[in-house]
Amino acid sequence: MDFIINGETVGRGDENLGAKLMANFFRTLVGLERKPDALIFYNAAVKMLGPDSPHLDALRALDEAGVDLLACVTCLEFYDLTQSLAVGCVSTMREISQRLISAGNTVTI
Repeated sequence: MDFIINGETVGRGDENLGAKLMANFFRTLVGLERKPDALIFYNAAVKMLGPDSPHLDALRALDEAGVDLLACVTCLEFYDLTQSLAVGCVSTMREISQRLISAGNTVTI
């Protein structure tokens, strides 16, 4: 199963609550026995893979557990983060699209 992460918050409404929910989501994934195959980050979500991300500990733990953390290169370029990823790897839209087509299940957060 792959998860698409397309923003820095979960849900719509209060931004602070959404940020807390995102942090809780990542920490919860770390503690689960079954992990997703990949977390695919695009648009503003790629910022969470950068050096100033408050989610680095959880994302590094997921990476070490074998979860692929894929960042859209176009989005990284837009936010000027291509050379400063702290975790994860740069991925093209072609790679992301192929991954999504072959995924058994995909969930958007």
